[in-house]
Amino acid sequence: MKKSTLIATALVLALLSLTVGAAPPGGTGGSRSGMPGAMPGAMSSHSDMPSSHAPDASSSGRSVDNLLAQNTKLASQIKDLTGTSAQQACAGFKNLGECVAAAHVSKNLGIGFDALRSRMTGSGAESLGKAIQDLKPEANASAEARKAQGQAKADIGASAN
Repeated sequence: MKKSTLIATALVLALLSLTVGAAPPGGTGGSRSGMPGAMPGAMSSHSDMPSSHAPDASSSGRSVDNLLAQNTKLASQIKDLTGTSAQQACAGFKNLGECVAAAHVSKNLGIGFDALRSRMTGSGAESLGKAIQDLKPEANASAEARKAQGQAKADIGASAN
């Protein structure tokens, strides 16, 4: 009886190790970030949410410029929100969703888009929530970031149809 239990346990462990080894790097697939684009590192608050929580329309491997060139409706919306061409507005952002969310925050809160972009891109890049907190301390940064990310997701989804 002990020998059969030992063999059964060994088989179960062997099968489990095969399934764990078959999982793609970084988890079970889906979005490239663990969380929904789970942002790397621990978060102290929702306002520190990584920008990867923003919809990632570039996950297909296409660049933001290519996506905007193919999606003139979304490019036009970004231009309306930011006052500059979509390609210029989105330069430096990690993904299209991050850019669109920042454009919505700019419009929603009356924060200059260039000020948001400069805080969210480059070597000292901040999350959308942190940038809001810095530029408009009286705003509820986490709520505004979530609102803008929802707007961005809706824009990107609607423009894909």
